[in-house]
Amino acid sequence: QGVAEAAADFWTLLKDLESQNRLPPELFILEIGVGLGKHAGLWLDSFCALDQGRGTNFYPRLRYLLGDYSLATLEHCRPAVKNHLDLCSFIALDAMDPIKTLSFLRHKVLHVHSTNMYDNLPDEEVVWRDSRIFWVQSRAYLPPGDAARISKACDVAVAEIPTIVDRLLEVGIAALPDRAKGMVFWMEVWNAMRTEEKLVDAVDMPDASFPAGLSSAHMEDILRTAPNDLRFHLSPGALESFRNTLPLLHPRGYLQVQDIFATDLQDYSMGFHGPGKLDGSIVNWVNGALLREVAERAGYDLHFAPFKYRPGSKTSVLYTTRRE
Repeated sequence: QGVAEAAADFWTLLKDLESQNRLPPELFILEIGVGLGKHAGLWLDSFCALDQGRGTNFYPRLRYLLGDYSLATLEHCRPAVKNHLDLCSFIALDAMDPIKTLSFLRHKVLHVHSTNMYDNLPDEEVVWRDSRIFWVQSRAYLPPGDAARISKACDVAVAEIPTIVDRLLEVGIAALPDRAKGMVFWMEVWNAMRTEEKLVDAVDMPDASFPAGLSSAHMEDILRTAPNDLRFHLSPGALESFRNTLPLLHPRGYLQVQDIFATDLQDYSMGFHGPGKLDGSIVNWVNGALLREVAERAGYDLHFAPFKYRPGSKTSVLYTTRRE
């Protein structure tokens, strides 16, 4: 239902542009982080049916761009859009810098969509305490007792565990010759992993930088009325992706992102927002308050709406359009 309504919203935009004689000959849509392609397939199915039912001829003019950093993912998502392959392009791109690959589409994309992508991009945490900013430095570790247990169970030397973990992250479970032991190794490491951290005053880290678009002075201004001892995520990966996606948008185009957002800095004082383990990833909530600040400085309006199609869902939908 959510996908069908999203397709209908896009159709309404096209109809409005057509009435003003401003409809481009090619209608570009970009999805970043396509996964198995299910959203793309459903969206194209819905739009095609809507276009035929309403007697318009927008569907043949669609150019649906499926973007992902993984070539394997792009290949695996093809079956989901098998009925629309003539309209689809599969593009390897960096989610944090889509304009680098798609610069030829600057100001031409009418709709950009992503789902659960921002929360998988690089992140940092900071603490606002006594009117000063502290960087949270952290590192992952295995407690010695767990490392010894994993070493014995999987027949690997304790000193080799970091190397094997690196190989697993690069090539997958094939990094270990015995698949059964490899699966045990990965699950045991995942369960045993912990983090340790320390706070470092920002004045002692002059080379540490805030995400582009947010200077230290700007951050202090944003935090001036924030509660003391506030710990929050900077979401630099999401902010970078956001800034490098906006130039692709057509003047009437819009960006739509489904994810878990903290929409106000006060949210961080009222509940846990990560890091949490989810399906093999470390996931943090995305700092929507900072996204809104960056959007406003770039001349865009940004607002959030609840994802109403799944009861109890923590997901929100971010919408961004150019300010008129």
